Amino acid sequence: MKGDHFVGDYYIAFDKEYKEQVDRLISQGVAVEIAKNEAPWMKMARTMLLDWENKNPEIRTLWETMNKWVYQGFDETYKKMGIVFDKMYYESETYLKGKEVILKALDDRKLEKKTDGSIFIDLTKDGLDEKILLRSDGTALYMTQDLGTAIIRYNDFHFNESVYVVGNEQDYHFKVMKLILSKLGYDWAKDIYHLSYGMVELPEGKMKSREGKVVDADDLIEEMILTAKLKSEELGKLEGFSDDEKNEVYRKLALGALKYFILKPDARKNMTFNPEESIDFNGNTGPFIQYTYVRIISMLQKAGHKENNPDTSINGLIDLEPAELSLLKLIYEFEDTVKEAGEKMNSSVIANYLYELAKEFNKFYHDIPAIIKEENAILKSFRLNLSGKTAEIIKNALDLF
Repeated sequence: MKGDHFVGDYYIAFDKEYKEQVDRLISQGVAVEIAKNEAPWMKMARTMLLDWENKNPEIRTLWETMNKWVYQGFDETYKKMGIVFDKMYYESETYLKGKEVILKALDDRKLEKKTDGSIFIDLTKDGLDEKILLRSDGTALYMTQDLGTAIIRYNDFHFNESVYVVGNEQDYHFKVMKLILSKLGYDWAKDIYHLSYGMVELPEGKMKSREGKVVDADDLIEEMILTAKLKSEELGKLEGFSDDEKNEVYRKLALGALKYFILKPDARKNMTFNPEESIDFNGNTGPFIQYTYVRIISMLQKAGHKENNPDTSINGLIDLEPAELSLLKLIYEFEDTVKEAGEKMNSSVIANYLYELAKEFNKFYHDIPAIIKEENAILKSFRLNLSGKTAEIIKNALDLF
């Protein structure tokens, strides 16, 4: 098994047993919150966390082994999808900065300590609640790590804006985090922005990783590659290709379909992920746009058209067809579209533009079929340049994804 799948199965198994333990305690008359805290496996987990922070060799070795399995699995999937990161921040390191800042703020009387020894900040006057920042046993929480990470990121980059792309279930968390940083004296906290990403749900309901109700990326990619293969074979588009060449085309089609399906809705809205819909190669899909690009390149190659060739410049006036005018108008909108997508932090702006551009080119291609055979040199040159520019924009836009 891939390492991340192996550890993920244990994550699910732990949660299942833990919930059964909680239910047994509740059935014995124990209050719900007490049952959650007193369940045997939860107490064991907290003991292990304390041992981990105290650098217990056995616990640290186990943790390092499992982390290695998970990261190797993640890296394999990221590589499949062409995803790279400029810098990685690990909670196992950033929590130390968080604890350091919290303990100093306690000394400076910006934070308070409860009778059980836990450290908190009172945000009730701000319309929020009391937020625990360190547990009574001194171990860190998510907020401890996130405070440390934010501070380290600012020290690394001195950003004028820091965007957190995180699900909308964490709206409250980030509101609290920004407020705490501000109260601790970090003026740049105002420059943190939470891009509240809509949740991805399945047709049968919400995805829950602890219960195993998720779409596995690796399985999905393999399923989509198989679908791409079946569709391509059905259309007979890859005759004469070697097996290696075919497999590479299947991979690109599959990943194009997956990425586009996820990126075409407004990022802030919840979406239902339907695997069958995502691998439909008709309509507003990634493969439709990819095929449009390939169609253009094939036509340009047959015409012997070279990009940026001065011999293909237009030296004369021509009357444009409606399909040419529509395509030309969309081409001129590309720069503004990218700008709008950046300002709104919304990839769907580019995705929707791409779909309209691909549709408009196919209409142009249908309405004016004899582009290569056009006898008017000026008109032929213009139409080939128009096609080439469309392909260039499709490529540049897809690269942004």
